[in-house]
Amino acid sequence: MSRELGEFLRSRRARIKPSDVGLPAGLRRRVPGLRRDEVASLAGVSVEYYVRLEQGRTAGVSDSVLDAVGRALRLDAVERTHLGNLVRPSDGDTGPNRVQPNVQRLIDLMDTVPAAVLGKRLDVLAYNTLADAVCGFSAHPEAERNMARQTFLNPTAHLFYPEWDKVAAETVAYLRLEAGRWPDDAGLAALVGELSIKNDVFRRLWARHDVKDKVFGRKVMNHDLVGELEVEWQTFALPGDVGQHLLTYIPVAGSATADKLAVLASWTASSPRSSQLTS
Repeated sequence: MSRELGEFLRSRRARIKPSDVGLPAGLRRRVPGLRRDEVASLAGVSVEYYVRLEQGRTAGVSDSVLDAVGRALRLDAVERTHLGNLVRPSDGDTGPNRVQPNVQRLIDLMDTVPAAVLGKRLDVLAYNTLADAVCGFSAHPEAERNMARQTFLNPTAHLFYPEWDKVAAETVAYLRLEAGRWPDDAGLAALVGELSIKNDVFRRLWARHDVKDKVFGRKVMNHDLVGELEVEWQTFALPGDVGQHLLTYIPVAGSATADKLAVLASWTASSPRSSQLTS
């Protein structure tokens, strides 16, 4: 994790112009952004102390120092969480890959809303019939039921997501956040390695060290039967199941998506199904 910490800090100071923080640009800058000594000065720590932090030598680093560095680098709330994860990585259980039966029953009852349960690494652990009708989870082998893998390795992803660039960036930023939260997750490391090898865009986005939590947002999907779907997605952490989140797709107000989802729901009503998966 020491290498990840150093790369993250360097990427964050590289994006800040000296003029952004009231410093002169100077004439001899070998790298873009702030120098280490400038970050140290802004954070109120010695240059040696900050250099040790970038080197991953984090023993004894206090919360106040992390807060000061976060302010100096203008980190947002998610980036500060990521910094804390990198400095004090978790060695705990990353949670099960099987959903509780009552959670499966809950999403089955949500027959007007596409709903799924995502595990760590964005694995799709469970879904209701309407989510399957929208995303086609059951059309893929269990090992491929992963939102990141579908985004970057499915050749039809660019057609399904008209705003594919946005979806791709958000997906990578969330995986980067999870990688900091669960550094010992071998499955997550394997997924990142696979996507880095097989997709140039993923590799480029991963190198940016951007982080973003998967909480809410807006997404456009191009369904092959009913056309464009505009939804607002929301995730809810499932208490007691570390790393699991309930994902829902709600039609954007004023769009035709609600009617289109009703059509899909009517087509699937005659053959209801549910699925509980492991990865």
